[in-house]
Amino acid sequence: MAVYTKVHGHELEVFLANYDLGELKSFEGIEPGVENTNYHLFTTKGRFILTLFENRVNPADLPFFFAYQDHLAEHGIKCPSALEDRKGNNTGRLCGRPAAIITFLEGKGLDAGEITASHCGQLGAAVARMHEAAASFPMMRANSVSLGMWRELAAKTSDRAGEIQDGLSDVIEDELCFIEENWPQDLPMAAVHADIFPDNVFFKEGSLSGIIDFYFTATDFLSYDLALIINAWCFDSGNRFVPERFQVFMKAYEAIRPLQDDEREALTLLCRGAAMRILMTRLHDWLFHPPGALVKPKDPREYIEKLKFHQAGGLNG
Repeated sequence: MAVYTKVHGHELEVFLANYDLGELKSFEGIEPGVENTNYHLFTTKGRFILTLFENRVNPADLPFFFAYQDHLAEHGIKCPSALEDRKGNNTGRLCGRPAAIITFLEGKGLDAGEITASHCGQLGAAVARMHEAAASFPMMRANSVSLGMWRELAAKTSDRAGEIQDGLSDVIEDELCFIEENWPQDLPMAAVHADIFPDNVFFKEGSLSGIIDFYFTATDFLSYDLALIINAWCFDSGNRFVPERFQVFMKAYEAIRPLQDDEREALTLLCRGAAMRILMTRLHDWLFHPPGALVKPKDPREYIEKLKFHQAGGLNG
């Protein structure tokens, strides 16, 4: 979540007139995040999230994202849904952007220093249930932030990558070549969230209360989704791997959906790829940060350290 597009009250009132949500009371920008513009929205009928979709989200993909969330909700997964307006549409236009009003979930995301093994165990079980539910989701969407895009971002950032770390463009080139040569082909696939960071998982009074922000959802390897989560949840704030978190997460996941042997064998490689995916998007956003945006880009150096860990086979250490 973030604020790139500034919304004014009169514009929002016009947009709200299409919905049966009462009158506007107040709204405020949500600063944390990276991809889209988000506001807390308060009306006489309750509290909601207003999302304006920025350039990285293709409006044609929104029906897929919203249908997947509805599918998960039907299978007991706690996640938000996009509200329909009076004409039955769950998206409209606001300030020149596609926009939607999303149901509000109680709870809050975690900072890196707040994560415990208990959080990881609850998440492991929830993700396993999501993956099981995804098996019956009929829609498909190619992952737009996969290897091909990493290559594009590498080309775009190569001249300036050294601003982050000397020789980084060479590190990226070598790793991309390795991943492209060795990336698996035949692992189990379904729709995956692909962005389950601690700020996208809500907890209330210690219990997982919901998962949000499904705008990277795509059809991909289920174990790649796990790799993204391992990188985001199983390292401490100093980028040191925490074996207990990893073990508790995997035990809770496999109690519901055991991994196949080939998934387990590929996990270190998938973690390297997952580290590259976040490194490349963070590097791009750090170097090409929009001026005036009310958002703090995330430091890509965190994922350089995590990539080094996986290159050394750290999960097997």
